[in-house]
Amino acid sequence: MLRFAPLLVLLSACLSLQSDEQKAEDAEKAVLARHDELMAQMDQLYELRQQLQKAPVPDTATVGRQVRALRAAEAGMLFWMHHYRRPHDTVAVERRLAYFSLQQQRMDSVGRLFHASQDSARRLLTRASAAR
Repeated sequence: MLRFAPLLVLLSACLSLQSDEQKAEDAEKAVLARHDELMAQMDQLYELRQQLQKAPVPDTATVGRQVRALRAAEAGMLFWMHHYRRPHDTVAVERRLAYFSLQQQRMDSVGRLFHASQDSARRLLTRASAAR
């Protein structure tokens, strides 16, 4: 039995490494899934911007703020995409996990921009159509 102890330690280390590698893979997949989810909403940002610019809203300053908020959400996504760099597989797993965690936080922030700008633009459009 003692003869197999080093083999068991090595096997245990390999299994641990695989699970850490899997964690890094899963973390990356989660970030990219969030990105894909938000990218699917980019057309909505554009459409809302177009609707706002055509809406008969007497308060042009409010429309301008909403349009800028929608553009800021788009810019947030573009900024993230421009700066995202997948770490090489040779980078330590802990560092990759930390990177993906930071990227997830950034994607969540972009998501909040998306939702807040869309919600407020829709409310403004609803008020404008109700006033007609």
